Amino acid sequence: MDVGGRSGDMVVFSTVAQEGSLSAAARALGLTPSAVSRIITRIEQRLGTRLLLRTTRAITFTAEGEAYLRGARRILADMAEVEESIADQGVPKGRLRVSAALGHGRLAIVPLVAAFTARYPNITVDLSLGDEVVDILAGQADVAVRFGMLPDSPLTARRIGDTGQVVVASPDYLQRYGTPQQPEDLAQHNCLRFSFRRAEPNWPFIRDGQPLSLQVCGNIECNSGEALAQLARVGAGIARIGEFSVAEDIQRGALVPLLETFNPNDREPIHAVFVGGSTMPARVRLFVDFLVEQHRL
Repeated sequence: MDVGGRSGDMVVFSTVAQEGSLSAAARALGLTPSAVSRIITRIEQRLGTRLLLRTTRAITFTAEGEAYLRGARRILADMAEVEESIADQGVPKGRLRVSAALGHGRLAIVPLVAAFTARYPNITVDLSLGDEVVDILAGQADVAVRFGMLPDSPLTARRIGDTGQVVVASPDYLQRYGTPQQPEDLAQHNCLRFSFRRAEPNWPFIRDGQPLSLQVCGNIECNSGEALAQLARVGAGIARIGEFSVAEDIQRGALVPLLETFNPNDREPIHAVFVGGSTMPARVRLFVDFLVEQHRL
């Protein structure tokens, strides 16, 4: 390999640290052990300090060596990212880490990921589904799909759609317990509720153009809209959940929309969140553009 220049020196030094010996690093780099040793000596002479302590059995790093290694790895990673972002402009490729909520991800994002990778086969999508909020700035994901209003941050966000809420129950439940005609009738029904922290304690409605907020009660709480939809399907009670969770159930008659005259039609935005800027890899831009294009979310 070409190990000329300071970046080449950093590659050799980082490889020595990774492989654990000069001879192993030499084999990995296609060099002789003496060539690797000369490069390490050249770095130490240039810096005027000892970086490695070598014995017949092992090598250890001095404090200066540890500092140089951290800096070298950071610089090499930055160089690789810049080259990758430029190379991506021709044939987009590489690994794209996407984070999405469990229910919405399974129902809406998974089909889009399949279509995206069919269009861009050289991009590998690493999809993580879960309800925790990942730290994009810390490198836990490249793109995250998030619901609701977003806090101020240095991240870039693009709106890819929105979703509303609908009150539903199964035909079996309604046959057994009756169909509520007014929001106040919900007091006589078992209402299935969200348990996560940001969930509103009351269900919102509207009557004669005026907002109406009602407290509901029931014997099941859950942090998953998908699970609440399943509970509603089996007749456990009445639920108010995202349209995307129950659209197919409503279409095939497994769930029935209720109190639609009183639906406030409140919409919750859905955003793709990512690190923007001139060095943003093309695969990130293409995926976000694809989500916007396919905004059936």
